[in-house]
Amino acid sequence: MTKHSVATDPSLSAEQEMQERYRLIAKATNDAVWDWDLVSNHVLWNDVLTRSYGYQSEDIVPTGEWWLARIHPDDRARVETSIHAIIDGDGTAWTEEYRFRRGDDDYAEVLDRGHVIRDHNGQATRVIGAMLDLTQIRSAANALRQSEERFRTILETIEAAFAILEVKFDEQDRPVDYRFVEVNPAFEKQVGVDLLGKWVTEYAPDLEPFWFEIYGRVALTGEPASFENYAKAFARWFDVRAVRVGDPVDRQIAIIFNDVTERHNAQERLRTSEAIARDNIERVQLALAAGAIIGTWHWDLIADRFTVDDGFAHAFGLPAHLNRSNLRLEKIVLTVHPDDKDGLMRAIEEVLARGGAYAHQYRVRRADGKYYWIEANGRVEHDVHGEPVRFPGVLLDVEERRAVEAERDRALAALRALNDTLEQRVAERTDELMESEEKLRQSQKMEAVGQLTGGLAHDFNNLLAGISGALELMARRIDQGRSNEIEKYILAAQGAAKRAASLTHRLLAFSRRQTLEPRPTDVSTLISNMLELIRHAVGPGVRVETRGTDRIWTTLVDAGQLESSLLNLCINARDAMPDGGNIIIETCNQHMDDQAAAALEMPAGEYLVLKVTDSGVGMEPDVLAKAFDPFFTTKPIGRGTGLGLSMIYGFAKQSGGQVRIESEPGHGSRIFLYLPRHEGQPVSDQHPPERSEHSYVESGGTILIVDDEPTVRMLLRDALADQGYTLIEAADSIAGLKLLRSDINIDLLITDVGLPGGMNGRQMADAALENRPGLKVLFITGYAETTIFGKGDLAPGMRILTKPFTVHSLSSRVRHLLAGELEDAAPESPLRLAT
Repeated sequence: MTKHSVATDPSLSAEQEMQERYRLIAKATNDAVWDWDLVSNHVLWNDVLTRSYGYQSEDIVPTGEWWLARIHPDDRARVETSIHAIIDGDGTAWTEEYRFRRGDDDYAEVLDRGHVIRDHNGQATRVIGAMLDLTQIRSAANALRQSEERFRTILETIEAAFAILEVKFDEQDRPVDYRFVEVNPAFEKQVGVDLLGKWVTEYAPDLEPFWFEIYGRVALTGEPASFENYAKAFARWFDVRAVRVGDPVDRQIAIIFNDVTERHNAQERLRTSEAIARDNIERVQLALAAGAIIGTWHWDLIADRFTVDDGFAHAFGLPAHLNRSNLRLEKIVLTVHPDDKDGLMRAIEEVLARGGAYAHQYRVRRADGKYYWIEANGRVEHDVHGEPVRFPGVLLDVEERRAVEAERDRALAALRALNDTLEQRVAERTDELMESEEKLRQSQKMEAVGQLTGGLAHDFNNLLAGISGALELMARRIDQGRSNEIEKYILAAQGAAKRAASLTHRLLAFSRRQTLEPRPTDVSTLISNMLELIRHAVGPGVRVETRGTDRIWTTLVDAGQLESSLLNLCINARDAMPDGGNIIIETCNQHMDDQAAAALEMPAGEYLVLKVTDSGVGMEPDVLAKAFDPFFTTKPIGRGTGLGLSMIYGFAKQSGGQVRIESEPGHGSRIFLYLPRHEGQPVSDQHPPERSEHSYVESGGTILIVDDEPTVRMLLRDALADQGYTLIEAADSIAGLKLLRSDINIDLLITDVGLPGGMNGRQMADAALENRPGLKVLFITGYAETTIFGKGDLAPGMRILTKPFTVHSLSSRVRHLLAGELEDAAPESPLRLAT
C-alpha cells in the first residue's frame, strides 16, 4: 500500500495542526466521536451521529445535557455517575456500555470510551470520546451462535465420526504425529477408543506412515483428501475425507469418516467430504455438498410437528407445494414401503422411550414412483423429567450400498455352499488316507514282528539243535560206558549256550533293557587301548586312523559295551570294503542347542561324539532306512546275525545318547555315536589282586536262595555247595521273607527279581534290611527292571547278576559280596539299568 502523509501549512501552529489531524481522524472513523469542553459545556460531534444514528444537524444540541437525555432511563444514572467520577477524580480513561436513543426513538447498544484532559492544576477541562454501535456486532454474534448450535446438533446426531486434528512436523517439515483436538460422539463408536486430546502415537506407536503422510500433505498444501485405508492398530478399514481448517500456520485439519470394515470389498466406497471453515454455517454446507447427508429434519415432539429441508422432501417424495414445516408424522410416512413401515414405527417408539442415538434403514417412494433405501440418523433429547422434547436428525442415501451388500450376500451364500461340500469331500478323502495309512502302518508292524520272530526262531533253533544234540549224545555215550568221549559234547553244548546268551544280550541291548555298569570313561584312552585289537580284527588290507580333539570330555558309559560297539562298527566297515580301504575313528566335543537336539531326537546339552568313517561301498536309501532293524543284514547267510547295529542303537539310547548313519552308494558310510558329557574325572580300570578260591571257601557263610524256578534253585545250590557254603531255599517271596525275619543266621540273600507271593525280589530285600541292616543281596534277573530298581541306584551291599551266567561268574560275585569287596565296579558310578 502507498503511504499518504497529511499536508500541513507551515504557518499553522502546533495546536492548529493537531486539531486538523483530529478532524481528519473523526471524519474517517465509523465511531460517533465527541469533544466535550467542560468549561463551556459545549459538545462537538462528528457527522457519524447524523449518518449512523439518524439525527439531523438542527436536532443536535451541543451540550452535555442533550447527550445524557438520549441515554436510556435505566442506564442514565449509572453512566452519569461513572463519567463524573472520572472527571471529578484524577483518572483519565472512561468506558461504559449503555443504550443510546437513535433519531427514530429506537435504542442502539453502544460502547462509549472517553479520555479526560486536565490543566496544570489537575482540573478536568475537556473529555474526548468515541461511541461504537454494538447492535450489528451482537446480532452477528447471535446469528453465529445459532448457526453453531445447529451445526453441533447435526454433528452429534450423525453416525459418521468427525474430528479436528493438529498435525505435528519435525525439523525437516515431515509429519510425524497428530493429535485429536475435537471429536464428535460418534468418533469413539467408529474408532473403538477414546482419543480426545491424545497424540495418535500414544495409542498406536506402529501406525502406518500412510496416515501421517496424507494428513501432513492436507495440512501443508490445503488440498482436501478422500481415501479408504486400513489401520492395523485399530484393526479397521476407514472411509475418510480430510480438509484443512483455520489458519494454515496452525496446521489443523478436519476429518469425517466411517468404519467400513464389514462392507469393505463389498460395496462402492461411500465418499464423504466436509470442509470446515471458520463459521459453522460453512461447515454444514460442506457436509451437505459432500453427498453423505441428503436431508435434515427437526421433530418438535411437544408440538408433534416436523420441519424438513428440500433434500428431505425430495428423498421422501413430498409434493413441491407442500409446506416444509408443521408436518405431522402420519403425512411423512405415507411414502415408506409397506414392508418397512411397521419396523420403522417400532424403531421410533423404541428411541423415543429410551432417548439418545437413533439409526434405521428403510425404503421410501420418491416422485418417480420407485423405492430407494435411505438411512435415518438422529438423536432424541429428553428434558429433566425424562420426557422426549426434540428429535433432530439427518438422512443418508444407502441405495447403492444396499445393492452392493445384497450382491455380496448372494456371493457369500454361493461360496458358503461350495465350502460346505468342499469340506465334506476333504473329510471323506482324509478318512480314506488315514485308513490307508493305518493299514500300511499295521502291515509294516507285522513285517517287523515277522522279521524279528523269524530271526529269533532261526537262531535259537540252531542253538537248541546244538545243545539238545550234544546232551542226547552225552546220554548215549554214558549208557555205552564211553565216558571219555563226552567232553567234546559238553564243550559243544556250552558253546551253544554262550552263543544263546550273546544273542539275548544283543536283543536286550536293542530293546534298551540290558544291565549296564557305567563309569566315567576317557574315550580317547579307550580307543588307544583298543587300536591294536581293531587293526588285527580288520586285517592288513584296511588302514585304521584315529583323530581327536584335545581335552575330550568324559562320558558316563559302560566301557565294555562301548568297546564292543566300536569293534562292531569297525568290523562292519571292513566288510563294506572287500578290496580294502580306510577307517577313520574320530572324537570331538559338541554342544547341541534345542534345534539341533530336536533334529536328533535327544535332549539339548553337551555331548561327546564318536565318529567312524569308512571308504566302502556305502548304502542304498532302502538299506539305510532298515540298518537298525533287528536281524536285518546284507551279509551272506552265516556271516552275520543282523543284531550288531541294533545292539549299538539300544546301547546308545540306554546310555542317554543317540546314533545316526550318513551314507551314499559309492561314497562310504559315516556313523555318529553321541554320548552325554559327564562332569568328573575318568575312573582308572585297575582291579585289586584276586584272592585264591581257597581263601574264600574257608570263610564259608549261610546263603538264602529265593527263586520260583526249581531248576535254577538246584543249579545255584549245587554250584555253591561245592564251595562250602550253607544253603537255605525258598520258592516265593512269602517263604523267603519268613526265613529272613527268623533267627536263622543269613550272610547273603540270592533272589530272583520276579517272584510270586505278592512281593518282588527288591521289595522282599528292602523288607529284610529293616531287621538285618548288614545283609548282602545278589539279584539275579534276565533283564533289568526299571519299575523295580527305579533310576538304577543300588544300596551298598547289593549287586546284580544277569542271566544266563557262568558258575565262575556266580562264585566270583558271591565271594566279593561276602568279603565286602566291590572294586570290580567303580563305587562312585551308579548302576545304569534299562530305561
